[in-house]
Amino acid sequence: MGPTLIDSHCHVHDPRIPDGTAGAVAAARAAGVTAMVTVGCDRATSLAAIAAAAEHDGVHATVGLHPHDASDGVETIVDLLDTPGIVAVGEAGLDYYYEHSPREAQRTAFAAQIQLAHERDLPLVIHTRDAWDDTFDVLAAEGTPTRTIFHCFTGGPDEVRRALAIGAFVSFSGIVTFPNATDLHEAARMCPLERTLVETDSPYLAPVPNRGKPNRPAWVVHVAEGLATLHGTTTESVAAATRTAAQLAFPGIRS
Repeated sequence: MGPTLIDSHCHVHDPRIPDGTAGAVAAARAAGVTAMVTVGCDRATSLAAIAAAAEHDGVHATVGLHPHDASDGVETIVDLLDTPGIVAVGEAGLDYYYEHSPREAQRTAFAAQIQLAHERDLPLVIHTRDAWDDTFDVLAAEGTPTRTIFHCFTGGPDEVRRALAIGAFVSFSGIVTFPNATDLHEAARMCPLERTLVETDSPYLAPVPNRGKPNRPAWVVHVAEGLATLHGTTTESVAAATRTAAQLAFPGIRS
């Protein structure tokens, strides 16, 4: 049996997940993944995440409004946070690469979800792309929640320093296994393992050696292997540290 891991961010409820939700959960468990955080991005996907968590032990749901969907308004998801067992608010944040919602709508929705995390005493899961300065500015204005997670971290050394300075956890995806992601590799080396999480973001961003295929939670081990190489340690050490970090970041996780 290999190392036991927690996939801190996936979309195992997504209909595109290989082998369906049940099959993907079973394969993940067989691969040593003891818990998965399945993440909502709007009302429909938050409801799907809640359903997946209700049906499968070790699967935990979040409720959030992704920046792509910020124009829907946070009022479309607020009531779902009353569902027992929700482990975080998000994913929330800013995405200036695609700008599927106007920037002002994104900032408004992000700020509102930060406040929901404060009010509910829940962790906050952040998505940020091409919007680092504004992301940190909104967090400073609203107050960074005690447990804040930068999901699918794609920054470099400067961004990881800023994330760590505000007490955030940093979650690395399959991108950290890509050979050309040199700034990200440096950031990963700088991030203490006790503040590091591993994720798949499946069905997206499959890690090497499966790059380009539909991703699945079972492959989170390859993210841990990539981090182990960067830190000059064992996969087992990365697995143990990131499992502990995930349980600190998401107190609602049982694994």
